[in-house]
Amino acid sequence: MSLHIGAKAGEIAETVLLPGDPLRAKLIAESFLTDVYQYSNIRNMSGFTGTYKGKRISVQGGGMGMPSTAIYANELIKEYDVKTIIRVGTCGSLKREISLGEVILAMSANTDSNINRATFNGMNYSPVADFELLDKAYHQARELSIPVRVGGIFSTDFFYDENPDRYEVWANHGVLGVEMESAILYTLAARTNTRALSILTVSDNLITKEFNSAEGRTNDIENTARLALEIV
Repeated sequence: MSLHIGAKAGEIAETVLLPGDPLRAKLIAESFLTDVYQYSNIRNMSGFTGTYKGKRISVQGGGMGMPSTAIYANELIKEYDVKTIIRVGTCGSLKREISLGEVILAMSANTDSNINRATFNGMNYSPVADFELLDKAYHQARELSIPVRVGGIFSTDFFYDENPDRYEVWANHGVLGVEMESAILYTLAARTNTRALSILTVSDNLITKEFNSAEGRTNDIENTARLALEIV
């Protein structure tokens, strides 16, 4: 039994969807899974297991930011032998032409965090998604008529930043969006031979200053969850 999840052995499936918000985890479980049971509610970070089209799937809230994500990903992998983790979340677009509601499949995850620099003795490590999951997600999105883009994203430790030009250099180098979790997820997955992918819905555009409504974000999360479930 792990410290932060607390599930019993066998209660968590080998495949886990990892939204940041535990309420989104609850929404996904109740909307898509059958025979659902809740295995954890420690610190209100809910986790559920159920069945989707005959396959056993878990959905676990992971919190906001890389330190929180690292806690839950570590415990899922090391304590519960999880083999596949798919982050279903949101991101901000760094490209004017990427509209709200579009899906970005994070092929790579750049970061400003010192977590990886500390691990790699000051050198830069470039974590990437599992190619098989990425490939399946791209083609499944096309089949479901979900607008999708594939490329690099930027995982940051900052949500509020007083520098208005902070993301310009990333956008100029082809980075599509910004969020706060994927870099550490991909790094841990690589270290432990776990499959990982981040499927991100664009909830705001940092160039045009457009923001999606709360209702719109909920609908978009349902699209990313459906896409994630179909590929596993």
